[in-house]
Amino acid sequence: MLSNEIREKFLRFFEKRGHRVVPSASLVPTDDPSVLFTTAGMQQFKSHFIGLRNAKDDFGSLNLTSSQKCVRTSDIEEVGDKSHLTFFEMLGNFSFDGYWKKEAIEYAYDLITKEIDLKIDYVSVFGGEGNVPEDTESAEIWRSIDPEITIKKFGRSDNFWGPTGEEGPCGPTTEIYIDGIEIWNIVFNEYYQSQDKTLIPLKTKGVDTGMGLERLVKVVQKTETVFETDLFLPIVQVANSRIVADHIRTSCFMITDGITPSNTGRGYVLRRLLRRAYVKNKEINPIIDAIVNHPSYLGLYAFTPNTKEVVALELEKFQKTLDAGLKRIGKGEDPFILFTSYGLPLEIIEEVTSVDKEKFERQMAEHKEKSGVWKE
Repeated sequence: MLSNEIREKFLRFFEKRGHRVVPSASLVPTDDPSVLFTTAGMQQFKSHFIGLRNAKDDFGSLNLTSSQKCVRTSDIEEVGDKSHLTFFEMLGNFSFDGYWKKEAIEYAYDLITKEIDLKIDYVSVFGGEGNVPEDTESAEIWRSIDPEITIKKFGRSDNFWGPTGEEGPCGPTTEIYIDGIEIWNIVFNEYYQSQDKTLIPLKTKGVDTGMGLERLVKVVQKTETVFETDLFLPIVQVANSRIVADHIRTSCFMITDGITPSNTGRGYVLRRLLRRAYVKNKEINPIIDAIVNHPSYLGLYAFTPNTKEVVALELEKFQKTLDAGLKRIGKGEDPFILFTSYGLPLEIIEEVTSVDKEKFERQMAEHKEKSGVWKE
């Protein structure tokens, strides 16, 4: 199955089971100012999970499903391995007091093993920690479905999700692993975490699941990494780099949602992604073409027509900045000048110079002590 077929199969599976299909929200969250980007499928429903809005009134159903555009940069150094990306699509199904653990787990099992015909390695459940009890109910449900299934128990760092941002809904999870990677995280939102980390039981329990489309496509298509799937291969072949393919794909989606390069916030993330890609491959336009014309996105996502212009303007500025900095280094100045005077991040300086990383980090610490701020 191709990626667009897999995405469609997921959405139709839940639509047939009483879920309303909801379009992806923007990468710029509207209801959660505590985060820069939409990082999970549940973010556009955050107010519904805590009872401020009613899903029945807004969508005509208590049960929803979507394929949500997401950006996460916390694992940016891992991009290029088997499964880590900065942009990904999160397949999810959600319920706001419409159904609970039994139905959520049964849906997941049926979709994975019957509809897509995959074999589950094992599942994990929350083993309890602190004042949050072990999720014995989920374990019992899994055993009732498949008495032979392997169930592993973990604490809060592995099997307790949320909140997005500083506060919000959260709860224990059960996760599905296939071919050694976690592909589906099923969250049972039972609590609201306040800014002081206190957990308060929610009046209305909610189901929130997330499965990365790219990871699912990898296991379905039986590729070594996500970059050999039909979602990425046409882009990687043009980019000649997994990292470049990832960063330019993310940048195209960011620009489409109104983000432009700048020195702060979302714009700064976009700027760093474009610059990291550019130092590895200066031929960016063919990569953009491979993304905006990708069969899995045609008819689903409409990219901004001036994407190339936004990228070209940013990279033209970057090249001038880089040339000016490198000329000074060529005259014997320390590469640290690229950081203090030109604002280039360490990873880019490492790409374009033979910087002594230990010396650089000492200089950066001294700079912080003198200035009182990090200049990034």
